[in-house]
Amino acid sequence: MPKDDRYPKIEIDAYSPKEIAKRVERVGVVKAHLDFWSMLTLAVLAGAFIALAGEFFTLVVHDSRISYGFTQLVGGFSFSLGLVLVVVAGAELFTGNTLAVMAFVSRKISLWCLLRNWSIVFLGNLLGSLSLVLWMYWSDQWKFNGYLVGAKALAIANGKVSLTFLEAFARGTLCNILVVLAVWLSFSARSVTDKVMAIIFPITAFVASGFEHSIANMYFIPMGLLLKSQPEVVQALAGVLGKTPDLSRLTWENFLLSNLLPVTLGNILGGAFLVGLVYWFIYLRHERL
Repeated sequence: MPKDDRYPKIEIDAYSPKEIAKRVERVGVVKAHLDFWSMLTLAVLAGAFIALAGEFFTLVVHDSRISYGFTQLVGGFSFSLGLVLVVVAGAELFTGNTLAVMAFVSRKISLWCLLRNWSIVFLGNLLGSLSLVLWMYWSDQWKFNGYLVGAKALAIANGKVSLTFLEAFARGTLCNILVVLAVWLSFSARSVTDKVMAIIFPITAFVASGFEHSIANMYFIPMGLLLKSQPEVVQALAGVLGKTPDLSRLTWENFLLSNLLPVTLGNILGGAFLVGLVYWFIYLRHERL
């Protein structure tokens, strides 16, 4: 049968890794050249989407009676909602945007454009996450199930600020290897279903493994900081632990310096260097030469 050029060729197979690399590079250029207000607004949305996933995770696991491993597995599956919303609905997420380093090393964007994108998106993610903290606090959802939802949120936040700098950095690195791989895999997709399936397993793995995501922590820790002042939540957590919790490390200073700083640095190392630059070296370095 002769070829009919009037009809486009329909592809159903996933894009190859080399095609993914080229698509990621092109998208990095587009992201870097978004105007300020579009970039900021999309970043606020991404922060809110990840915060919604954090809220969902907290609700799902707060009173689990199954084993720790399966609880984390179910929680990780729930948290996948966040990146599904970011990728499918469209938003700018700092951790995923570390892949834009591929466009930089290919000399498609300048260092200024890369850092501008990262800075604006990081700020927007923070604004979106904090806005959801306030909405969730005002909703009184943390009072559900005899304040146990709030107790779990408080425990999560307290655990995160209790990490050492090295622990937070290492967990941030490992986290964003998986997050960026989820984004990378989503670029192989030709349908929404493909994208969702590509995202679920890496995100479930990072959450179940207890790794640290800077944008998620912009929700988890401030939520705990607000709930720290609620005696009913502290009492509920004491009932779960069988003792009065030590919340002395749960401060805004420790949120910023002991968690957000090392986790963000780890996220950059894991996403930009250990995934983005590695794939650029494999598939795109010859094109630059």
